[in-house]
Amino acid sequence: MGNRSSGRAFGPPESNHHDLERDVDQPRVYQIRIKGHLGRQWVHWFEGLTITLEENGDTLLTGPVTDQAALHGLLKKVRDLGMPLLSLNTIGTGPQDTSEVR
Repeated sequence: MGNRSSGRAFGPPESNHHDLERDVDQPRVYQIRIKGHLGRQWVHWFEGLTITLEENGDTLLTGPVTDQAALHGLLKKVRDLGMPLLSLNTIGTGPQDTSEVR
């Protein structure tokens, strides 16, 4: 009874590996929802993100984030505002036109 290999490799399936490599080149696009409306003076602080003031009183920050460190930096800014974070969602990858208030 020798130690025979089943021929299976451990790790993610090959197809997922290629998808991850392709996504690494593109920033992820996030939506960050906070409670309350941001004023126009915050556009430069959140440069690179679209700021949408919603009718329900929430603010939606949307745009590309290059990596996890940049995402943590954005979340730190939200924390420093003292406004409650309601949600954080990934909505895709790739560049997006940004730096506007709607």
